[in-house]
Amino acid sequence: TRSPFGRVLQLIRADERLALATGRSPSRFKLVTFVISAALGSVGGAIFAAYIGFVDPSSFTVMVSVMIICMVVIGGAGTVWGALVGAVFLVSMPEALRFVGLPAPVAANLRQILYGALLMLLMVLRPQGFLGRYGLGKRVQ
Repeated sequence: TRSPFGRVLQLIRADERLALATGRSPSRFKLVTFVISAALGSVGGAIFAAYIGFVDPSSFTVMVSVMIICMVVIGGAGTVWGALVGAVFLVSMPEALRFVGLPAPVAANLRQILYGALLMLLMVLRPQGFLGRYGLGKRVQ
């Protein structure tokens, strides 16, 4: 956000008409940002495919999509390290439940209950996530 490109994106987020009045094209900057994010997503997908060895649509269920969103929300949307912290937390939770020694179906249901309870509790007590504003992470503004 300290670069000229980042500052223009902040300006566009704050007021598109003002950005247009300063000679910046909001649609052009949005397109470039979308292309950059698509390229990074493609690299992530390629790494995932190389790691797994075979990818098909059944690899990405609704539960996986919800899990990814939960990682961002729990860690703190808009922070540099938020998604990483959320991912570490949510991936380690099932591993911690294995030590409890519950049967697999019970542990799976308990995991879903804990995810839901954690999200509700976090939304009430700390809506910005673990590393959101006033947290440890740098804020992307």
